[in-house]
Amino acid sequence: MSMENNNKLLVSYAPHLRGEDSIAKTMGNVVFALIPALVGAVYFFGFRALILTLVTVLSCVLSEYIWDRLTKKENTITDLSAVVTGVLLSFCLPVTLPLYMAAIGGVFAIIIVKMFFGGVGQNIVNPALAARAFLLASWPVDMTRFVAPFSRLSLFGANADVVSGATPLAVVKGAEDAVAASYTDLFFGNVAGCIGEVSALLLLIGGAYLLIRRIITPVIPLVYIATVGLFGWMFGGEGLFAGDFIYHILSGGVILAGFFMATDYVTSPMTAWGAAVYAFGAGLITGVIRIFGGYPEGATYGILVMNIVTPLIDKAIKPRVFGKGRKAVAK
Repeated sequence: MSMENNNKLLVSYAPHLRGEDSIAKTMGNVVFALIPALVGAVYFFGFRALILTLVTVLSCVLSEYIWDRLTKKENTITDLSAVVTGVLLSFCLPVTLPLYMAAIGGVFAIIIVKMFFGGVGQNIVNPALAARAFLLASWPVDMTRFVAPFSRLSLFGANADVVSGATPLAVVKGAEDAVAASYTDLFFGNVAGCIGEVSALLLLIGGAYLLIRRIITPVIPLVYIATVGLFGWMFGGEGLFAGDFIYHILSGGVILAGFFMATDYVTSPMTAWGAAVYAFGAGLITGVIRIFGGYPEGATYGILVMNIVTPLIDKAIKPRVFGKGRKAVAK
């Protein structure tokens, strides 16, 4: 028997047909989708927003590189997942945050949340959101010090005379000095807030790119955003069903969370129905914290809680086994 025929008898593990997608390619598309919002952050908050992003990205990449070297594992920084984590983390931070705190957040996201659990694909919660929760618990004053767009900031620290700005969600909490932003300002990003969450337009452009490229599916973003809006409409006003549906969608980190945080492959369910349940739960928790909780924004905790619930959802809502027929209906 010839060598050519022998090769035809070789058996290998599945999958036998391989696509062109890779982790690096997928993460590269996510980074590309985040560029419009990053440009908007620099426009509204100055070059310190770019410095802050570079710090979080470098801290994430270096943390992963050092961990791989110390544990003698394969270098994984080329898959760009650490870069995505760094950019998303910076998007959750106020532009005034001291740079060393941002760097600590990057180290926490990679070492504690990601590498301690086995690396890419093994983390049980979203690393960027977990790092934001850690920073918020550690430095709550610095993490909630927001400034109005176009404030004059030095590159490596906020000036002492910078005027603080109330975020749109401060209106929901009834802050006395908070003035409701217009839909136009909320949509384009002319409001105080974390650097990557203020412009709904730029985030929607990036989210549309991910949908077109089929990096994500529309189930989680649509269900999550709609749930937050509906909850705000039902309970966010002076009486029942007196809230502002659009205001709750455009304010805070709902768009950022819906398209870029909640859709994380590792920490979201596998099936469409599971994804809908997951997104609804995250939106519900976000709304409860926003309206009834002591913290103005609940997106971080809503998604983190549902990240933990994801294995239970996958256990309860399983995909149909390939090749297994449905039960016959008795006539």
